[in-house]
Amino acid sequence: MTHFLYFKNDICTIQLPEKFTFPFYYEPHLLAKIASKELQEYLENQTDFEHDFGFQNQDNAGAIGKMFGVLVVKNNENELGYLAAFSGKFADNSLPTKFVPPVFNMRTEGSFYIKGKAEIDVINRHISDLKNDKMYISLKKSFKKLIKIIEYDLGEQRKKMKISKTERKFRKKISEISLTDEEIKNFSKKLEQESYNDQFFYKELQEYYDLKIHKIQSELSIFEHKINALKKERKEKSIILQHLLFSNYTFLNQQKKPKSLLDIFNYPTIKPPAGSGECAAPKLLQYAFTNDLQPICLAEFWWGVSPNSEIRKHKNFYPACQSRCKPILSHMLQNLKIDENLLIENLSEKQQLTIIYEDDILVVVNKPAEFLSVPGKEIKDSVYTRIKEKYPTANGPLIVHRLDMSTSGILVLTKTKEANKILQIQFIKRTVKKRYVALLEGILSENSGKITLPIRLDLDDRPKQLVDFENGKKAETYWQIIQREKDKTRVYFYPITGRTHQLRVHAAHKNGLNTPIVGDDLYGKKATRLFLHAEFIEFVHPSTNEKMSFTIAPDF
Repeated sequence: MTHFLYFKNDICTIQLPEKFTFPFYYEPHLLAKIASKELQEYLENQTDFEHDFGFQNQDNAGAIGKMFGVLVVKNNENELGYLAAFSGKFADNSLPTKFVPPVFNMRTEGSFYIKGKAEIDVINRHISDLKNDKMYISLKKSFKKLIKIIEYDLGEQRKKMKISKTERKFRKKISEISLTDEEIKNFSKKLEQESYNDQFFYKELQEYYDLKIHKIQSELSIFEHKINALKKERKEKSIILQHLLFSNYTFLNQQKKPKSLLDIFNYPTIKPPAGSGECAAPKLLQYAFTNDLQPICLAEFWWGVSPNSEIRKHKNFYPACQSRCKPILSHMLQNLKIDENLLIENLSEKQQLTIIYEDDILVVVNKPAEFLSVPGKEIKDSVYTRIKEKYPTANGPLIVHRLDMSTSGILVLTKTKEANKILQIQFIKRTVKKRYVALLEGILSENSGKITLPIRLDLDDRPKQLVDFENGKKAETYWQIIQREKDKTRVYFYPITGRTHQLRVHAAHKNGLNTPIVGDDLYGKKATRLFLHAEFIEFVHPSTNEKMSFTIAPDF
């Protein structure tokens, strides 16, 4: 079997996992780690394909890292080995034998996809030729210039008419003082004629320009009709090609039951996201099920420079994505015994919520790590539910601000609607002072600085956040080193804004500190906990107007 790879390392003493990897949140099994290391050694020395991973020059616009995956499997001879795969395609479009083939190779010579793509490319060239036609460009420029001239001329004429109208009113008033009734009557007729002449001239000017516009529009419409007709044809062909493509991407499960992307995503109710089926995990499982290989464990890692928006660290392990992979893998992993979903494990049940201050309208608590601020979809236990239970007569929204589930530290709640509103205004106006302590994975060279990276939700992989300079919300963080500790750095974070995962993203992103917070299972590496703590807060009391501050040191 070409793609079945035997371990180079001795794995005889390693115990097999009892269940298959839960692909959306996991710590790789030792076998998967060994397989990943062997694949990484291959990647460091291979000459089978060309792809710019950004190792030589990370500023290269064409450089981009890639997700790779390994699937440890057992064959019919009870031998252990592993399969390797990559997400998407390489820059040279090659398919090295080291890796399992795609679920559907749309680029096979003579395939419907190649033919359909060629037809669409021809239409694109025709559209481009029309848009770049010298006559079309000239007409568009002339039309744009004429519109400006018309707007100016008509505007000037309206100004003149307004001035003339004012002058006529003045002249009429004067005439009423100095002229006889008969003379006033004749003079009024003269003024009416002047008004009519002005309006007539304005109307004539409009008609003159309407004719000029119509002439250019008629000539432009010939081009635009052709362009729009080609665009419509392109859209129709694209829909047909896309539908064919979705129907040819068919995925098996262990029982070899096939299901296409159309069925998996309930198309057209839900359109499969771009790249669905091209990730490493579905490729690996498809090959295993097709060739009667038993899946043992899975791991996926990033190789190369991080993208500009997402946070990906070289050689770090990452879970399968939510939007593309979750629906596909839910089908493929049916009836397989899988590890528990630790994402819905309630770690807060045995934890105590310490109240550090309270009065008639305020409650200030020290929230433990892995404790929700508000109830989630799966886990209901939270700061909100416990405080609501403790103070059932509280009539306010209670929650003023939030901390990530994984972040520990000070959280302020209110017992009344009025207090909540006043404190909310303080947060909105950014008069509330906050300070966090974090331990970072690495040594920072600078002692302080400011990070300004706009953030938005990663719609394809919730709840992760992306850096997005076009659609992201403004996010600013000031940071300062407390001390350097061996291979780690302890810092203060002063968030100026309060975006979701702001400190975690600003710490981990390559254009931020490029150093994830220790224990960040979303943007770095999993540890015993996320080493991020809300240590200090200062605000004005809603009723006494006194300045209040609280400090709780972290336990790390």
